[in-house]
Amino acid sequence: MGLWDKVKGEFIDIIEWLDDSRDTIVWRFPRYQNEIKMGAKLVVRESQVAVFVNEGQIADVFVPGTYTLQTQNMPILSTLKGWKYGFDSPWKAEVYYVNTRQFTDFKWGTQNPVMMRDPEFGMVRLRAFGAYSLRVTDPEKLLKELVGTDPQFRTEEVSEFLRQLIVGHLGSALAAAGIPVLDLAAQQLTIGTKLAGVLTQELVQYGIQIPKFIIENISLPPEVEEALDKRTSMGVLGNLDQYSKFQAANAMEAAANNQGGAGEGFGLGLGMAAAQQIANSMNAAQQPQQPQYPQQGGYPQQGGYPQPGYPQQPGYPAQQPGYAPQQPPAAAPPPIPQPEQWFAAINGAQAGPFDRNALAGQVQAGAISRDTLVWKNGMAAWTAAAHVPELGALFGAVPPPLPPMG
Repeated sequence: MGLWDKVKGEFIDIIEWLDDSRDTIVWRFPRYQNEIKMGAKLVVRESQVAVFVNEGQIADVFVPGTYTLQTQNMPILSTLKGWKYGFDSPWKAEVYYVNTRQFTDFKWGTQNPVMMRDPEFGMVRLRAFGAYSLRVTDPEKLLKELVGTDPQFRTEEVSEFLRQLIVGHLGSALAAAGIPVLDLAAQQLTIGTKLAGVLTQELVQYGIQIPKFIIENISLPPEVEEALDKRTSMGVLGNLDQYSKFQAANAMEAAANNQGGAGEGFGLGLGMAAAQQIANSMNAAQQPQQPQYPQQGGYPQQGGYPQPGYPQQPGYPAQQPGYAPQQPPAAAPPPIPQPEQWFAAINGAQAGPFDRNALAGQVQAGAISRDTLVWKNGMAAWTAAAHVPELGALFGAVPPPLPPMG
């Protein structure tokens, strides 16, 4: 401190602290050479405690209120000083303000997974993160164990120590809970409450408690979550056979809506096949059922004897009025042949596909010549049109180029 601080210290007789940092736990009141006058005003606000330290030894502790510093309200410090220089003489002492409100800006998380045994999945690795609050319950222990002579003790100075302490207790808390992984989300609040009590008991020696401990999320490794998503999808789909039929019906509808030649042919073929299947089902439903008789020597038998009214021709089943012979199912027509799809290299770019008529139109228009490279499915490589036997007829009516005039 400079000269102005020394002079200002002679006149200032109010000791107070207004915290605007939101993360300061302990703050030491600055005073030139730590001289405090007898009769000075000490202001301690709510959520604060003032601690007087004399020559490294904690003397008096003041709770919220306004005090006039006299010997009657400083019994310990008065005993230590002895006041051999008179009651109006200043004394040297350090004043530490301790913030006793809840600090809620603490976050925690597991850098490495926590191993635990699950009754359904076996050994699993879990990650978790969340938040917690901290409060000072014993300022004297806090000053002795953590603060020391630090003039401004902030939350960041203790957050890493607390995070490590939390992670150390998290694994045992999850294992002791005996809850399957899939049910942990429903028990996060209960586990957090138990952990808050365990951590508070651990921090009693430092004068700190954990009023609130929040588990925001407990997660599995990404590959395990992906497998669970697949398992959930199968459960949502239900009957896979019905789902496959539904997908096939959607594919048929999409093909029918396709305006291209291939889509139209595919949709028409599927539609005819479906209609044929429906007709076969209706015929089968309308046809009467044949009675079942044991066969012996080519005749229907009942009770071991041939029945009258049946022709006695070996090798042929007997006819009986009211019954029709079993008809073989009608064969479905073969699929409609797909039109050829030709591609051509026109002006250095691929054009098509063309069917045979469209290709002939390109030849007539002069866009495709005998030297134009063409290709269709089944050809090994692009080939000049004149060398493709299937296209010879297209160039029969087109005269070859004129010979050079000389």
